[in-house]
Amino acid sequence: MSESKPRPTVGLRSLLPYLRAYRGTLAVVAVLSLVAAAGTLVQPLVTRELLNAIGARESFGRFVLILVGLLIGASVVDSVREYLLQRTAEGIVLSSRRRLTGHLLRLPIVEYDRRRVGDLLSRVGADTTLLRAVVTSGLFEIVSGAVMVLGSATAMIVLDPLLFAVTLVGLAAGLAAGIGFAGKVRKASLEAQTRVGEMTSAVERAISAARTIRASRAEARETEVVSASARDAYDAGLRIARLQAFIRPTVVTAIQGSFLLVLGVGGARVASGHITVGDLVAFILFLFFLVMPLGGALQAYTQLQAGLGALERIEEILTLPAETDHDTGAAGVPVGGPAVEFDQVGFSYENGDPVLRDVSFTVPYGTRTALVGPSGAGKSTLLSLVERFYELESGQLRVAGRDVRDQPRDELRSHLGYVEQEAPVLAGTLRDNLLLASPSATDAQMADVLAAVNLTDLIDRTPLGLDAQVGEGGVLLSGGERQRLAIARTLLSAPPILLLDEPTSNLDARNEAALRQAISAVAENRTLIVVAHRLSTVVDSDQIVVLEHGKVVAVGRHAELLESSPLYRELAAHQFLVAADS
Repeated sequence: MSESKPRPTVGLRSLLPYLRAYRGTLAVVAVLSLVAAAGTLVQPLVTRELLNAIGARESFGRFVLILVGLLIGASVVDSVREYLLQRTAEGIVLSSRRRLTGHLLRLPIVEYDRRRVGDLLSRVGADTTLLRAVVTSGLFEIVSGAVMVLGSATAMIVLDPLLFAVTLVGLAAGLAAGIGFAGKVRKASLEAQTRVGEMTSAVERAISAARTIRASRAEARETEVVSASARDAYDAGLRIARLQAFIRPTVVTAIQGSFLLVLGVGGARVASGHITVGDLVAFILFLFFLVMPLGGALQAYTQLQAGLGALERIEEILTLPAETDHDTGAAGVPVGGPAVEFDQVGFSYENGDPVLRDVSFTVPYGTRTALVGPSGAGKSTLLSLVERFYELESGQLRVAGRDVRDQPRDELRSHLGYVEQEAPVLAGTLRDNLLLASPSATDAQMADVLAAVNLTDLIDRTPLGLDAQVGEGGVLLSGGERQRLAIARTLLSAPPILLLDEPTSNLDARNEAALRQAISAVAENRTLIVVAHRLSTVVDSDQIVVLEHGKVVAVGRHAELLESSPLYRELAAHQFLVAADS
């Protein structure tokens, strides 16, 4: 098995693709942040002039009006800025979810074999949500806080350099400790998000198998499995909580100590006549405007680290290569050769054990070919290779005379209809399921194809007709109905080549006969490749390919194989299609 790729290293630069589409709005936010900061920094100076005017018994009404105007203006600017920032953050979450979902749906099938669905769901849900905090409370809080800190520090130095030095002594130790703790949050957040993904996987596993779990009386055991995952997520969350618990008190203590120092030293400076009361009040206000953004920026830095941890998990998926088509420059071969041709095909899954060994056989146009053999012989794998869900390791696989590796996947799959063994049904309505591969089909066409697979009663049993709900995973349908609905969905697209993997596995004798008739009807002028364990469904095939241990051991018609293939004769005997001693 190939080793998984290490997670990509992400930093602030990694956020740029997410912010680029909103650079105009973010520029407006930046300007508004500067305006709000400037208006806020003017307030202590106006307050100083107000107090000095009051002390000198001069007119101070204009200073009151200016302060009121500054407060109202700052409130309006901050409201607009905050709305734009929140709207941008929601837009980034939306675009990241779209981008991540689009990429997930285009990953090679092998990636789904490696990963758990719940963890992928967690990345789309929980991890993308953390990007909101990066924008609203992280990145711009740090930027706007830096403007406030720089402006306040400059004003404080102008007012009283000695008092500013005293302030730095009080703040330095506390902030240094706070930054040290905040730097550890990213690793802890990454672990916490990973644990949440594992918990989501455990919950998804339990819910998807709820009936099996209930029937097996395994509720308590499965609850314990989920609880253990939840406990791991809880422990990881506690590690973040412990770090944040140190950060806030440390910052608060530094702020309180700074205020006490400034009051003590500043009071002495006023008493000695070095500064006025107005200067001290202005200095304290500037100190407030300095320490509050510092505390906010430190908290924002913590959130930024958590967001970057989530971004690392998102980028891990986005950096996985999607399905791609490698243009070899091979020209398209006109239809005229075999519909499908396997030529010395070999294939192994990631565990390295060969699944197919030198498989060779030809499927002519307009014929029906059945693939039979014991479980694990490689029958379903052959269909997956035709669909290019996996890439063959050796040999050639040609569809319409062209190597599948020389054909764009969309073009290749547009000529193929594929019904999986498990016959998945999507949550939604009958219409939603039928239109999946044929979005322009009419109601009449959908009704016809449902009739072809003996499912007319589905649209007759409720006034909703085609808009009747099928439930999560088709739970409101029987197993046979789900199988036939999946087949109807494929038949509706009317592809020239149909790939059917155990199409009758969940059908009773009556519906099996009806489906055989439907397949026979649509098989005219089309090519069928059918995987079957139930030989009664394929005895009239034009050719039957018998596989064992990944190899083709016999090819022929039913009567021929009964004479020439011991394995086929054994399979037929087990299904009472021939006497065991014949």
